[in-house]
Amino acid sequence: MKFTILAGAAALIGSGTPVHANPANCGNERAAISGLLADYRGAIERLDARGTERLFAAESAVFENGGVEGTYANYLAHHLGPELRHFRSFRFSAHQLDLWCEGDVAVATEIYNYRVERTEGDPIERRGVTTSVLRRNGRNWRIVNMHGSSRAPRPVSAAQPSRN
Repeated sequence: MKFTILAGAAALIGSGTPVHANPANCGNERAAISGLLADYRGAIERLDARGTERLFAAESAVFENGGVEGTYANYLAHHLGPELRHFRSFRFSAHQLDLWCEGDVAVATEIYNYRVERTEGDPIERRGVTTSVLRRNGRNWRIVNMHGSSRAPRPVSAAQPSRN
């Protein structure tokens, strides 16, 4: 099942999904999908991921910075949950969301900055991007695949656009 969804999403992306999708193609579903993603970001900012399992399909797959994290339940138990306990704050900024929908499948690309204040050590500032594949089951959208990566922000010169 996981392979079918990922293969389908790859086919959709490979068949001409625009980098900056037209928000109109998600119709009334845009609010539900962007709300789900906002709920996830909000949990991270609250440093409390309890309840976020409801945002993900049981057979989900999470990838982060070149690592395979397994299902979201595994990622939450062994990576995200323990990591959040080492933070004093986590703030997203300059968030941009592009959505593309086809029937019961949606692809979301989020570009953002974030700042982490750790319990020990210097703050961390990063530029991040996350691509999520979501599937609708009945009336509910769930994340089935999430891939995120980040890097230190690049200095912006006068000649460069500010997408950083």
